[in-house]
Amino acid sequence: MRIGLLNVKYSPNLGDGLLSECLERELAAALPGALVHSIDLAGRRAYPAIRPSRRGHLISVLEALPGWARQRAARMVLAGLVALRLRRHFRRQLAGCDAVVLGGGNLLTDADLNFPMKIAAALAEARRRKLPLAVHGVGANKGWSHAGKALFSHAIGTARLASVTVRDRQSQLAWSFQLEPAGLPPAELAGDPGLLAARHFRRGAPAYDGPVAGLCVTAPMALRYHATGHADPEGSEQDRATDLWYGQAARALTDAGLRVALFTNGSPEDRDYLAMMGPGWIAQARGPVTITNPFVDPAELVTFISSCDLIVAHRMHACIAAHAFAIPTIGLKWDVKLESFFALAGRDAYIAATDDLPASQLTALARRALDEGVDATALAHLIDRTSRDIGRMARRLAAAAAGVNIGPAPPSQKAAFGAAWQPVSAEPA
Repeated sequence: MRIGLLNVKYSPNLGDGLLSECLERELAAALPGALVHSIDLAGRRAYPAIRPSRRGHLISVLEALPGWARQRAARMVLAGLVALRLRRHFRRQLAGCDAVVLGGGNLLTDADLNFPMKIAAALAEARRRKLPLAVHGVGANKGWSHAGKALFSHAIGTARLASVTVRDRQSQLAWSFQLEPAGLPPAELAGDPGLLAARHFRRGAPAYDGPVAGLCVTAPMALRYHATGHADPEGSEQDRATDLWYGQAARALTDAGLRVALFTNGSPEDRDYLAMMGPGWIAQARGPVTITNPFVDPAELVTFISSCDLIVAHRMHACIAAHAFAIPTIGLKWDVKLESFFALAGRDAYIAATDDLPASQLTALARRALDEGVDATALAHLIDRTSRDIGRMARRLAAAAAGVNIGPAPPSQKAAFGAAWQPVSAEPA
């Protein structure tokens, strides 16, 4: 059996590659002998080289445009990309496949029609080949445009759906609000594949003597653009506040007795921001603070994260990877997806907006997180459920590919660790 995974594995944000590699490996383990490969929705074929990028400039240009002009320009560019390059890419990558999975990551979102148009093109090719589809563990939001909703509804609604799960309650509500009225079945919940990082990647050895806090740096423009998909007229003032906060945070963490390692998940705008601001933050901290070299792939990212004693981050998969290795995390609010993950992980007490987390409170919170650690029993249960969910999805997808109708899943039993979780089905693991 050959399975194509639609995702953004080769995004410069290595968190996307992390969850994609975990899903690839776990799905292959669930279906011995199956050939599983990722098909990047942007047409990429390898992790990008670390080099200067125009991405930040392009985001700035889009932010400066009026809403109507921005949407029209983005749609024209995407239509050309789909017609000239992506359709051929999807056709080649899906050749010989028996099934397809739309899996992992915040894919059911609509920032300038980016994912609606790419996913619609990919699923059109899957539909042409009559391939069964599983939507698994994806993130979704409610902010779709009329055009984006129409694209998603038709692309998924006309597919041979074998299984549908999303990764959190907010995504489940977004699916229900926007897709169930179009006739699609309800989505159940399944864990983010990144929670399996400790099963598929090695833990990194400590790089320094003494405890280390990894402070994941995210560019303010990325926080604005990806959290809402819209420009923020107050952005410049918020940018200055973010600049100041990172410097104060580095100082607070050193005050807590930690060495601080500044790093990014790999997005070019984040790397540029860290390179520009990092030296000033180091001077401000007056303690052991270093800038970590960029990572070339998810394995390097995980090696670093798993070598730390604490992670502080906006980026969701920096937090997920750390949690998978039982490393305490402090989440910085910016998107509901991060809050949903911290709720699922039972770490609601360790997420806050930077506006509500001055240096003195960060120092205290870091010390408390280190003292408390991570509940090993709850984490093991979460990892096990995530693995089982992939196994159930795999069996349903294999049955659909073989032409076997196994019917709808029976009512799911409430999981032991809370009402926020539902297994994919009640069939045996």
